Amino acid sequence: MKAYQIKIELTDSNPLVWRRVVIPADVTFRRLHDTIQFAMNWRDYHLYEFDFPQEKLRITNDELAYDEFKLYSAKFKGKNLTPKEDPQGFITRIIETTIRQPQTIKIDKYLEKYKILKYIYDFGDYWCHTIELEKIITDYEFGYPMILEGEGACPPEDVGGLGGYKEFLEAWNDPEHPEHEYILEWGKGQRYQEFDIDFRNYLLKTCLKIKKVKQD
Repeated sequence: MKAYQIKIELTDSNPLVWRRVVIPADVTFRRLHDTIQFAMNWRDYHLYEFDFPQEKLRITNDELAYDEFKLYSAKFKGKNLTPKEDPQGFITRIIETTIRQPQTIKIDKYLEKYKILKYIYDFGDYWCHTIELEKIITDYEFGYPMILEGEGACPPEDVGGLGGYKEFLEAWNDPEHPEHEYILEWGKGQRYQEFDIDFRNYLLKTCLKIKKVKQD
């Protein structure tokens, strides 16, 4: 089976959070999203996107944006809108970037063409990930992704982005910090934990096999 060895980095994280993963080539962007979520230890609570400005393409689970694009494209795609029809340029901005749903488009063409992809998770905290194609594998034996190595605990959900995570770590690691006890309780409630490669791989093997049958 053809597969890709990719490196996933949480951009600008300090300490750096990263995973090296092998993923089958014949998967959708939804499956890539699932893989990142399980490998990093995100909880899949928020919207996400893969953005390709070179092709004016956005792949996202944002249903509102997708429905808006479909609505205005059906009415105005290919038409030269007058200032009276689109005084603020709102419609033009919507239809100039194609919106696709992640379960309908595969990763192979884009990963091999661009080698480096950007994945944004949670538009509020704005967790930016860099996904780099390191190697193409022709004889992968498994029908699910696998983590080869990695480092760093994934930030807890809704911590407030990189700035909030820095403050969280200061309180988490310092017993003398005035908010240490509160942060410990909150972090544990958010299932904040050190990276456990065996457990992450167990989830990738079991959960993604189940989800593949149901979704793809």
